[in-house]
Amino acid sequence: MNTFGFIGMGNMGRAMLNGIIRKFDASQIMFTDVSDVVRVKVSEETGIRVSPTNIELANSVKYIILAVKPQYYDDVINGIKNVVTPDKIIISLAPGITIGDVQNKFDAEVRVVRCMPNTPAMIGEGMTGVSYDKRNFNLEEMDTIAQFFSSFGSFRIVEEGLLNTVTCVSGSSPAYVYMFIEALADSAVKYGMSRADAIEFAAMTVKGAADMVLKTKEHPAVLKDKVCSPGGTTIAGVSALEENGFRHAVIAATDRCFDKCTGIK
Repeated sequence: MNTFGFIGMGNMGRAMLNGIIRKFDASQIMFTDVSDVVRVKVSEETGIRVSPTNIELANSVKYIILAVKPQYYDDVINGIKNVVTPDKIIISLAPGITIGDVQNKFDAEVRVVRCMPNTPAMIGEGMTGVSYDKRNFNLEEMDTIAQFFSSFGSFRIVEEGLLNTVTCVSGSSPAYVYMFIEALADSAVKYGMSRADAIEFAAMTVKGAADMVLKTKEHPAVLKDKVCSPGGTTIAGVSALEENGFRHAVIAATDRCFDKCTGIK
């Protein structure tokens, strides 16, 4: 039996696949997708076997990764639920769909691992929130789950009630960071720097600042204050960000994202 099977090979499915092929043998993985073009492309690029149907995939693997959009869950689950036996494990990526929701769609007490990864998983730098009831899994299964999620970055086990928050703080937020890098690069281009150099300076600064937070364990406000000399250039820039609602805009984006999560079924 293959270990992992992906149903769906969109951005997130592909990001996770790119991670696990670095840790697991290709013979342990298979996938399927509705698009002929995607199936051929991914298979040629990764060497991973394509399953002709969702039901054949679900029948052949232990860990079934539902990497499709929430609106397709009903159709996908209805197509495979008759072959999902108690020994199998469902890994659900959909925002706003709870473990209980997935079990209700299967009409059975299937074992579900709910997660929220993000696209930096594509380069092994993902951050994933993971939730499941450990009472329903043995030690070997929990070890495999840990290996799976660590293959494309870091992960944390969180209460399921916090997974919508994980969507806000890490699942969706890479888009906000890219917007910040783009805006910062634009400001440098405005003053004569080449586009390529501006993007590199901005992106490396974001990367370095993030590493400072993670490695020093200091509060971001403390690190910010260390850059802001009295009467200097940085505090002038920080003041402009505050005047233009930078902090408020980020929190408002999180509020909108959270509302969207709680409205998805």
